[in-house]
Amino acid sequence: MDEREEKRLHDSMRIVGLRATVTAVGLLKLTGELVRAGVLDDEAVGRIKQAMVKELSLTRPPSSDKAEFERSMRHRLDGLFAGSEKLEPVPPVAE
Repeated sequence: MDEREEKRLHDSMRIVGLRATVTAVGLLKLTGELVRAGVLDDEAVGRIKQAMVKELSLTRPPSSDKAEFERSMRHRLDGLFAGSEKLEPVPPVAE
C-alpha cells in the first residue's frame, strides 16, 4: 500500500471511529485466536504489526525522530500482542 492509500485508510478509520481502544483490544484478541487456530503464523502477525506501525507513524509528532518512534511503537506492539503490556489510550495528536 502506498503512502496516499495509507493516508486514505487512516482518514476513513478516524471517520468510522476505529481508533478506539475497544477496536484495538478486539484486534489483539482476534489475532491471538487466529494464531492459536493455526490460521496465522508469526510472519502474518509481523505484517499486521507493521501495518499498525505505519498507521501510527502517520500521527507521530513532527518533531520526533521517525525511526525511533517506529522502534518504540514496534516494541509496545510486541508487548501488547504478547499480553505483557496494558492497552491504554494514547492522547490524541494535534493535526
